[in-house]
Amino acid sequence: MFKRKRIVIALGGNALGNTLPEQMIAVKSTAHALCDLIEQGHQVVVVHGNGPQVGMINNAMAALSREDESQPNTPLSVCVAMSQAYIGYDLQNALREELRKRGFVRTPVVTVVTQVRVDENDPAFQNPSKPIGHFLTKDEADRQAKAYGHIMKEDSGRGYRRVVASPKPVEIVELDAISSLVDAGKIVITCGGGGIPVTLQGDHLKGASAVIDKDYASCLLAKELGADMLIILTAVEKVAVNFGKENEKWLDDLSLEEAMQYCDEGQFAPGSMLPKVQAAMDFAASDPNRTAMITLLEKAKEGIMGETGTRIHQ
Repeated sequence: MFKRKRIVIALGGNALGNTLPEQMIAVKSTAHALCDLIEQGHQVVVVHGNGPQVGMINNAMAALSREDESQPNTPLSVCVAMSQAYIGYDLQNALREELRKRGFVRTPVVTVVTQVRVDENDPAFQNPSKPIGHFLTKDEADRQAKAYGHIMKEDSGRGYRRVVASPKPVEIVELDAISSLVDAGKIVITCGGGGIPVTLQGDHLKGASAVIDKDYASCLLAKELGADMLIILTAVEKVAVNFGKENEKWLDDLSLEEAMQYCDEGQFAPGSMLPKVQAAMDFAASDPNRTAMITLLEKAKEGIMGETGTRIHQ
């Protein structure tokens, strides 16, 4: 029997493009895939990445401060907030347009600028590892490191990117407001880029120089909202072990025990597939009736129907 679900969907960077023009095109196909689920009656909550976008904003703000000495350097937390707003702007308009094409007269789509609290003592602050911004050549990366003091690392053979701290999310600050909107039947875009990272200083929420992994933030949000499913959309249709080798194997179904074994074997790349699998495991472990799935954006509808994707469950 078909059951409508409350689903938190984590969109990968491939769903948004790398530039403003690319993003405006990309969100149309993204909206089409999301609206397939909404049209089926599922309640959809959207979380998105912001790696290229927040890096672009950060570089633009750094250039402004160099050109105008009266302009202070913009904190990374503020850049995350900017990325949430402008990605949300494009995404909510694309969803609204697609829904209206399908005959939905009321299209209540809203973006919530969301703060996510992290622990100021999280060891991630001592080991920056989260890539942001565009891929650069070695020479470009060296120049950026020298000019801005950024930490640059090679990323999976695709070039060099800036890396920053990626602490684990502890609390979604605007959760009550998000819950109210979701309960009222609104389509909510939230925790963009993993959320604006903040630490609690007395009664003050202080922005942190970090980027929270959107998969971990999506997992926390899904648990707090009582979601039935967490769907992590990425650049592959299924999770694989022995990826890129002769004995490569694509996985349809994973128990928590099997997933943990593969993680311990080092089957999944840190900063790439590993956080996706770990977030999926965390969500599935929270309730025996909850399932996580990892698949392609354009395969989300088929994935929910059990036709593709990798499902992780107890």
